[in-house]
Amino acid sequence: MEEKELQNELASIRSIMERSSKFISLSGLSGILAGVYALIGAGIAYSMLYSGTNRVYLKLDMGSGQGTLYELIATASVVLVLSLITAYLLASRQARRKNQPMWGAVSMQLMFHMAVPLIAGGILIFILLLHHHYGIVSASSLIFYGLALVSASNFTFADVKYLGLCEIALGLVAACLPGYGLLFWALGFGVLHIIYGARIYLKYDK
Repeated sequence: MEEKELQNELASIRSIMERSSKFISLSGLSGILAGVYALIGAGIAYSMLYSGTNRVYLKLDMGSGQGTLYELIATASVVLVLSLITAYLLASRQARRKNQPMWGAVSMQLMFHMAVPLIAGGILIFILLLHHHYGIVSASSLIFYGLALVSASNFTFADVKYLGLCEIALGLVAACLPGYGLLFWALGFGVLHIIYGARIYLKYDK
């Protein structure tokens, strides 16, 4: 009986320490939905770029199609905004369920360590677009997003680090195959997010 009580106390202490040092209110469902949004966005982008053809790779002269470029940026922006809103709403719900503050020292640390690589990557991508280096935009977005996840993973689930490493690896491969940027973007932000979200949901959301 005493051993069981001791185990319960240790489990309670471990839970308190985890709550105080890690943000455990990330929602797996938000990861799944972000992946779905990304795949829908990739489908829209594909229809813009390839005009219904069945080719995965088509060299496009963006210089003669600035309208298409702006439409692609708008599509990616909508995907980003929807993903952020969904993540915030579902994380807030998880925080209430787990009695963890949505905004505290840990969540602010997580946001800071994630924001630095994302902002740096966003600036780099803007520079690449200005200089018409479209072929490595997708690779850059994957790599910097992966770096942001790895950086922030110390303040949340370890699974986030593995997702980040996969994003970085995929981005490096995409940099070697610049003509397939949309495909790698869909894999990284779509498929990997759905797999990650399902894993988080099954492990922590139940």
